[in-house]
Amino acid sequence: MPGLQPRRRFLGALATLPAFAAPAKPSPIASVEFTRYTGRRQWEEGVDRQPIANPIHIYGEHRPRPYRDSPAPSTREGAISSLYLTIKTTDGLEGFYGPIDSECVPVIERQLKQFLLGKDALAVETLWDQMYRFNRHARVGHLMMGISAIDNTLWDLRGRYFKAPVYRLLGGPTRARIDAYGSCLGFSIEPSLAAMKAAELRRQGYRHQKWFLAYGPGDGREGLMKNVELALALRQAVGETTDLMFDAFMSWNLDYALEWCKRVEPMRPRWLEEAFLPDRLEAFIALRKQTSVPIATGEHFYNRWEAQKFLAAGAISVCQADPEWCGGVSELVKICHLGSLYDAQVIPHGHSIHAALHVVAAQSPATCPLVENLITKMRWYYWFEKDWPEVRDGQIELHDRPGFGILIDEAKIEKKEIVKL
Repeated sequence: MPGLQPRRRFLGALATLPAFAAPAKPSPIASVEFTRYTGRRQWEEGVDRQPIANPIHIYGEHRPRPYRDSPAPSTREGAISSLYLTIKTTDGLEGFYGPIDSECVPVIERQLKQFLLGKDALAVETLWDQMYRFNRHARVGHLMMGISAIDNTLWDLRGRYFKAPVYRLLGGPTRARIDAYGSCLGFSIEPSLAAMKAAELRRQGYRHQKWFLAYGPGDGREGLMKNVELALALRQAVGETTDLMFDAFMSWNLDYALEWCKRVEPMRPRWLEEAFLPDRLEAFIALRKQTSVPIATGEHFYNRWEAQKFLAAGAISVCQADPEWCGGVSELVKICHLGSLYDAQVIPHGHSIHAALHVVAAQSPATCPLVENLITKMRWYYWFEKDWPEVRDGQIELHDRPGFGILIDEAKIEKKEIVKL
């Protein structure tokens, strides 16, 4: 029959194509263990130790004295250690992630480890859901931090299995370089010194900078005006084309935040972050309705349901869920989808960079335009890593190593030990 000829030619051509060999199914999880790396590092003593506002500072005995950088800082040397999590299968495949918060160790060692042994390491979604349901307290806090550490490690394992970076497994990349904002925790907030540092960072390529406010209601109107003066000094230092963001670290009340916003609106902040504790939803709603300053929070959201409440209520413009705390890569991706639904941006808090970077890289820049780089923290946080996600000219370039591509610098390790409780 004439109609069969094209079909036969197609089948013949198909037969000549190379067969696709799917990777063999991995063996079950055989071990879950923490490794502590210890070494030594140097730092400058007497500078970059500016405290930030804290909710407990309403009590005078807990309020720090005004900070000043030392005019003659000294060089010190001391020990440094970091925890990393490894999950291995019986056939030797492994996932590796860190640094890990120490609070995760008892959660994983005493509760989640035995549950994971023997499970399919590639069943990331199933394991997340089962860990979330495994313990009635797993929705928040240290248990969710433990789930986050495991989820991120399993995503690294998955990347190594498929021989691809995590951002590719998530559907990316949407761009080759990710814009990073400079988070200025620790830098002096004396207006003249802050202005000099902000101008210096702008020359380094930081077109987006976040500064931390040191004063709250316990410091009275004098403290309020110092917070306002900082914003003015920074805007004058960097001009109109640099984004300035401000973090109040949950330390304010609604009236205080409204007055600060009213006074700094002419400086056009990109956002005010964490004006209130995260359980004060109504205060966030009221603040956003009464100011033109965009409102951000979310680093202390522990799951998508917490994020959804704020987004649905129109309480925030920017959601800052952190994959080290909110449930890992798996949960942050869901929060990004929620953000796009409500036309809000998801800019993860930068407690670490690895997981956040890969999620952001796979999302639309409209939803996830930036990652956070805590400038002073990252000087030591990745001490034992080489080729970590370093910011150059305000951006982080993506690598193509499998998983998160974490590489340990053996030359910096003086001691390596398995952590057991």
